[in-house]
Amino acid sequence: LAGCLRDLLSMKTIAILNGPNLDRLGKREPEVYGRTTLQDIETSLRAEFSGRVNLEFFQSNHEGALIDRISSWADAKIAGLVINPGGLTHTSVALRDSLAGSDLPFVEVHISNVYKREEFRHRSFTAPVSVGVITGLGIEGYFAAVRFLLQRSGA
Repeated sequence: LAGCLRDLLSMKTIAILNGPNLDRLGKREPEVYGRTTLQDIETSLRAEFSGRVNLEFFQSNHEGALIDRISSWADAKIAGLVINPGGLTHTSVALRDSLAGSDLPFVEVHISNVYKREEFRHRSFTAPVSVGVITGLGIEGYFAAVRFLLQRSGA
Protein backbone atom coordinates (compact mmCIF):
# COMPACT_ATOMS: atom_id res chain seq x y z
CA LEU A 1 0.00 0.00 0.00
CA ALA A 2 2.82 2.41 0.87
CA GLY A 3 4.44 1.72 -2.52
CA CYS A 4 1.21 2.46 -4.37
CA LEU A 5 0.75 5.69 -2.43
CA ARG A 6 4.36 6.72 -3.13
CA ASP A 7 3.90 5.98 -6.86
CA LEU A 8 0.68 8.00 -6.93
CA LEU A 9 2.30 10.97 -5.19
CA SER A 10 5.32 10.87 -7.48
CA MET A 11 3.23 10.81 -10.68
CA LYS A 12 3.44 13.87 -12.85
CA THR A 13 0.41 16.09 -13.35
CA ILE A 14 -0.87 17.25 -16.70
CA ALA A 15 -3.66 19.80 -16.77
CA ILE A 16 -6.43 20.01 -19.35
CA LEU A 17 -7.81 23.53 -19.74
CA ASN A 18 -10.88 24.28 -21.83
CA GLY A 19 -12.09 27.75 -22.69
CA PRO A 20 -15.38 29.40 -23.58
CA ASN A 21 -18.30 27.33 -24.88
CA LEU A 22 -16.52 23.99 -24.52
CA ASP A 23 -18.94 23.17 -21.71
CA ARG A 24 -21.51 23.02 -24.55
CA LEU A 25 -19.77 20.19 -26.41
CA GLY A 26 -22.25 17.58 -27.57
CA LYS A 27 -24.98 20.22 -27.92
CA ARG A 28 -23.35 23.16 -29.69
CA GLU A 29 -22.87 22.74 -33.44
CA PRO A 30 -22.60 18.92 -33.39
CA GLU A 31 -21.90 18.94 -37.13
CA VAL A 32 -18.63 20.76 -36.33
CA TYR A 33 -17.72 19.45 -32.85
CA GLY A 34 -19.50 16.10 -32.70
CA ARG A 35 -21.76 14.71 -29.99
CA THR A 36 -19.10 13.91 -27.39
CA THR A 37 -19.47 16.00 -24.25
CA LEU A 38 -16.66 17.55 -22.23
CA GLN A 39 -17.48 15.10 -19.43
CA ASP A 40 -17.13 12.22 -21.92
CA ILE A 41 -13.67 13.51 -22.87
CA GLU A 42 -12.61 13.79 -19.23
CA THR A 43 -13.87 10.28 -18.43
CA SER A 44 -12.09 8.80 -21.46
CA LEU A 45 -8.82 10.59 -20.71
CA ARG A 46 -8.90 9.42 -17.07
CA ALA A 47 -9.51 5.83 -18.21
CA GLU A 48 -6.76 5.94 -20.84
CA PHE A 49 -4.07 7.43 -18.61
CA SER A 50 -5.02 5.98 -15.22
CA GLY A 51 -1.93 5.05 -13.23
CA ARG A 52 0.42 6.92 -15.60
CA VAL A 53 -0.30 10.57 -14.83
CA ASN A 54 -2.50 12.74 -12.66
CA LEU A 55 -4.93 14.69 -14.80
CA GLU A 56 -6.50 17.94 -13.62
CA PHE A 57 -9.38 19.46 -15.57
CA PHE A 58 -10.76 22.99 -15.65
CA GLN A 59 -13.20 24.74 -17.97
CA SER A 60 -14.43 28.31 -17.83
CA ASN A 61 -16.26 30.73 -20.05
CA HIS A 62 -14.32 33.56 -18.35
CA GLU A 63 -10.89 34.64 -19.53
CA GLY A 64 -9.73 35.77 -16.07
CA ALA A 65 -10.60 32.40 -14.51
CA LEU A 66 -8.50 30.64 -17.15
CA ILE A 67 -5.57 32.98 -16.52
CA ASP A 68 -5.85 32.47 -12.75
CA ARG A 69 -5.80 28.69 -13.22
CA ILE A 70 -2.72 28.85 -15.48
CA SER A 71 -0.95 30.85 -12.77
CA SER A 72 -1.83 28.33 -10.07
CA TRP A 73 -0.61 25.43 -12.23
CA ALA A 74 2.60 27.30 -13.02
CA ASP A 75 3.23 27.79 -9.29
CA ALA A 76 2.55 24.08 -8.72
CA LYS A 77 5.10 23.24 -11.45
CA ILE A 78 2.95 20.70 -13.24
CA ALA A 79 4.51 18.68 -16.08
CA GLY A 80 2.44 20.22 -18.85
CA LEU A 81 -0.80 21.67 -20.06
CA VAL A 82 -3.25 20.79 -22.82
CA ILE A 83 -5.38 23.79 -23.73
CA ASN A 84 -8.33 24.29 -26.01
CA PRO A 85 -8.73 28.06 -25.72
CA GLY A 86 -11.89 28.08 -27.84
CA GLY A 87 -12.62 31.51 -29.33
CA LEU A 88 -9.97 33.12 -27.10
CA THR A 89 -7.39 31.53 -29.40
CA HIS A 90 -8.05 34.25 -31.95
CA THR A 91 -8.61 37.22 -29.64
CA SER A 92 -6.77 37.06 -26.33
CA VAL A 93 -3.37 38.65 -25.90
CA ALA A 94 -3.86 38.33 -22.12
CA LEU A 95 -4.26 34.54 -22.37
CA ARG A 96 -1.22 34.35 -24.64
CA ASP A 97 0.84 36.40 -22.17
CA SER A 98 -0.28 34.20 -19.27
CA LEU A 99 0.77 31.05 -21.11
CA ALA A 100 4.09 32.54 -22.25
CA GLY A 101 4.90 33.75 -18.75
CA SER A 102 3.97 30.47 -17.07
CA ASP A 103 6.96 28.49 -18.36
CA LEU A 104 4.57 25.54 -18.71
CA PRO A 105 5.04 23.38 -21.78
CA PHE A 106 1.65 23.35 -23.46
CA VAL A 107 -0.07 21.91 -26.50
CA GLU A 108 -2.90 23.85 -28.10
CA VAL A 109 -5.76 21.58 -29.21
CA HIS A 110 -8.72 22.29 -31.49
CA ILE A 111 -11.41 19.70 -32.19
CA SER A 112 -12.25 21.11 -35.61
CA ASN A 113 -9.78 21.96 -38.35
CA VAL A 114 -9.65 25.70 -37.85
CA TYR A 115 -8.05 26.15 -41.29
CA LYS A 116 -11.17 24.78 -43.01
CA ARG A 117 -13.33 27.34 -41.21
CA GLU A 118 -13.75 31.12 -41.21
CA GLU A 119 -10.68 33.21 -41.99
CA PHE A 120 -10.59 34.80 -38.52
CA ARG A 121 -9.99 31.34 -37.02
CA HIS A 122 -6.75 30.93 -38.97
CA ARG A 123 -4.86 33.24 -36.57
CA SER A 124 -3.85 31.98 -33.12
CA PHE A 125 -2.36 34.27 -30.51
CA THR A 126 -1.39 31.28 -28.34
CA ALA A 127 0.17 28.92 -30.90
CA PRO A 128 3.49 30.81 -31.25
CA VAL A 129 4.27 30.25 -27.54
CA SER A 130 3.16 26.58 -27.50
CA VAL A 131 5.27 23.48 -27.97
CA GLY A 132 2.76 22.23 -30.52
CA VAL A 133 -0.70 22.60 -32.03
CA ILE A 134 -3.15 19.82 -32.88
CA THR A 135 -6.13 20.80 -34.99
CA GLY A 136 -8.85 18.86 -36.75
CA LEU A 137 -8.40 15.42 -35.13
CA GLY A 138 -11.59 15.64 -33.11
CA ILE A 139 -11.27 14.57 -29.49
CA GLU A 140 -8.26 12.39 -30.39
CA GLY A 141 -6.27 15.63 -30.27
CA TYR A 142 -6.56 15.65 -26.47
CA PHE A 143 -5.17 12.11 -26.25
CA ALA A 144 -2.32 12.89 -28.64
CA ALA A 145 -1.43 16.00 -26.65
CA VAL A 146 -1.30 14.11 -23.33
CA ARG A 147 0.80 11.34 -24.89
CA PHE A 148 3.21 13.92 -26.31
CA LEU A 149 3.56 15.77 -22.99
CA LEU A 150 4.12 12.47 -21.14
CA GLN A 151 6.84 11.49 -23.57
CA ARG A 152 8.39 14.95 -23.42
CA SER A 153 8.49 14.91 -19.61
CA GLY A 154 10.01 11.43 -19.48
CA ALA A 155 7.02 9.85 -17.76
